[in-house]
Amino acid sequence: MTFKPANSIQDLQYFGEFGGVNPSISDSSTYTFLSAKTMFDTFEGNADGCYLYSRHSSPSNLYLGEALAAMEGTETANVSASGMGAITPVLMQLCGAGDHIVSSRTIYGGTYAFLKNFTPRFNIETSFVDITKLDVVEASITKNTKVLFCESVSNPLLEVADIKSLAEIAKRHNLKLVVDNTFSPLSISPAKLGADVVIHSLTKFINGSSDAVGGVVCGTQEFINDLRDVNSGASMLLGSTMDSLRSASVLKNLRTLHIRMLQHSLNANYLAKQFEKDGLKTVYPGLASHPSHKLFKTMMNKKYGFGGMLTIDVGSLDKANELMEMMQEKNLGYLAVSLGFYKTLFSAPGSSTSSEIPEEEQEEMGLSDGLIRFSIGLDADIERTYQMMRGCMETLNVLDKKQEAELA
Repeated sequence: MTFKPANSIQDLQYFGEFGGVNPSISDSSTYTFLSAKTMFDTFEGNADGCYLYSRHSSPSNLYLGEALAAMEGTETANVSASGMGAITPVLMQLCGAGDHIVSSRTIYGGTYAFLKNFTPRFNIETSFVDITKLDVVEASITKNTKVLFCESVSNPLLEVADIKSLAEIAKRHNLKLVVDNTFSPLSISPAKLGADVVIHSLTKFINGSSDAVGGVVCGTQEFINDLRDVNSGASMLLGSTMDSLRSASVLKNLRTLHIRMLQHSLNANYLAKQFEKDGLKTVYPGLASHPSHKLFKTMMNKKYGFGGMLTIDVGSLDKANELMEMMQEKNLGYLAVSLGFYKTLFSAPGSSTSSEIPEEEQEEMGLSDGLIRFSIGLDADIERTYQMMRGCMETLNVLDKKQEAELA
């Protein structure tokens, strides 16, 4: 039977304390026990259904976690205060001193900085590889490797990971495959393709309104229990706890994710095809020219398209900055980092979201100065948006002016 992630979310039905259609928000940091023994049992992890302290869990966080686990098709999930607050505990839980990680070279700048600069303090080393070359991935595995890490669709180059094949490699070598699925919620379901752990920055598409920061780890009950363990759990002890009010807010926004992803994908697909037709160097998984277009099609939940992220290369950072400033002046979107907002967001990743990656390594992976990353919004009239964006490009000589007859 085909997995339908939006149906899994829709089928969850919660009632508030007084019969409300939204679950009641648990606005407490600590919880009462009717007996001292139950408190002791809870500390030992042996009292299901009892709440201890909100850094450990809370009703509101569990509601959101359950909904996200349903979306990803995992046993359960644990929400956190940020996307990095999800990624870092997972890697620290799975690795110790002397261990090794094989990671995609094109990943979110914060994740790259954590693996490159921070984990070596704990004698955890990382090899960064081209995740699309499976032979290179396997050749990088050592006797100390514990984790294979990638993004379903990489930030910012939009490389696509062959999750099924990576899962087979991980299984052969007894590794955990950890996949950040932030760029492709609903479109790709990594756990169904063999991933052990699926991570999202809830800040982006899932919340969708750029008003909250959050993260989630989706996995087995056993692994999430380990993360939350009072004595040894990285999520519990590192303390990146999501606030209950924010959990409730994200849960409400999650209900419309399927509608929003349809529009994000529809709009991005239209713009990518137009930009490519205009001769711009355009990268979007929905284009037949994308190296992993066919692979994406084999993995995707077709209804939700190829996502809302695309890139174009305008040749230089100065030109990229000029174009982004002009598009912002024309109300076409915001010159801002992040993604998943209802308005289009654009940035030059080399000097922003991927600035943690040294320049020589950016050059090696193909991250050029003139690259602009777009998170395409929910525009109702995407043809109008395209004409206005093209007008900006013509003004700045990024594109030659079309003949009036062509535009008529």
